[in-house]
Amino acid sequence: MVIEDATIAYAGPVADAPATPDAEVVTADTVMPGMWDCHAHLMGIDRMTLDDLYRVPEPVRAARATKDLERALHAGITSVRDAGGMGVLLARAVTEGSIPGPHVYGAGAILSPTGGHADLHDLPLEWFHDLPVRERVGRLCDGVPDCMKAVREQLRIGADVIKVCASGGVLSERDHPIHQQFTDEELRAIVEVAGMAERIVMAHCHGKPGMMAAIEAGVGTIEHGTFIDEEVADAMRESGTILVPTRFVVTELTAGGQREMSDAMWQKLLATDARHRDAIALAHERGVTIAMGTDALMSRPELPAAWGNNARELPLLVELGMSPLEAIEAATATAPATLGPRAPHTGQLAAGYDADVITVAGDPTEDVTVLAEPANITGVWISGSAVT
Repeated sequence: MVIEDATIAYAGPVADAPATPDAEVVTADTVMPGMWDCHAHLMGIDRMTLDDLYRVPEPVRAARATKDLERALHAGITSVRDAGGMGVLLARAVTEGSIPGPHVYGAGAILSPTGGHADLHDLPLEWFHDLPVRERVGRLCDGVPDCMKAVREQLRIGADVIKVCASGGVLSERDHPIHQQFTDEELRAIVEVAGMAERIVMAHCHGKPGMMAAIEAGVGTIEHGTFIDEEVADAMRESGTILVPTRFVVTELTAGGQREMSDAMWQKLLATDARHRDAIALAHERGVTIAMGTDALMSRPELPAAWGNNARELPLLVELGMSPLEAIEAATATAPATLGPRAPHTGQLAAGYDADVITVAGDPTEDVTVLAEPANITGVWISGSAVT
């Protein structure tokens, strides 16, 4: 492979490569596109409680998240779709070269109805509404006009994607993962306003009612997909809706024990784990397009669901029936489509593509677990520039 400036100039057999007498030569066991994490959270928290989003000062969390980006880069992650957090703002620092990190495509605040998954149920409601727009990880919106305004607020701060809670979730106190949260009309309005700005909508969704409503509204991706059945899988395949399963967070949190989670959250997590594995395997069997995402959110690498361990998702996808090459495709060639019309020209080793590239010790097409260990990532290039 030959890189010129920020672009791949050639990829193919050595015998056919153009002459590059002055080029720096790098050899490796494997060269592949840089990986994407299509669902992660740059929150800068180190406890399994979302209360820290408002108890820990934002500059402290931003400093932690800066280190998280660096860890992801060294793990071979060259692009991140931030599913709610500080990514929409940290992306500026990465782009200008102030901090090292992957390309970051941020959602801004997560759109949620009052009492929904992105609400903090024990925080007085008036306190939640008084938070500055740029400090909100969640944006509560009720009714079509308010939902439209909420989308426009995220666009105003530079969001590349819009994140909505189409169902309840696990790490929230009083909502149920199966219940649909936004009405059909609200979801359609969110998708419409996002689409006018060429943004895709990513829908957090566990339960079938929310998934079917989100698919019918025209969202681009379903996140998690815990209760996918044959009808949901077929609807996703026929509509081209991409699944970002985030198996990583479920397995890591379950293995890590209850920690700071309340009893209600812990019980929801156990119920989710019991169903999630079968749902993702079913989706793959029925031809749903899958992109890699982890739901990484913790800032210390020894903690469960922590940044820097992002590529552990790939072996989990293989356990659910994907081949190693299919799992790699989910993290590379498929992943840019999770940005819809704003997808960058990356994810493949082909002439004309952006030179976001990694080198690997070993052959991940034979043993995908080599990608799960950051020590096996021997080199990383972002837009043609070596960063490790």
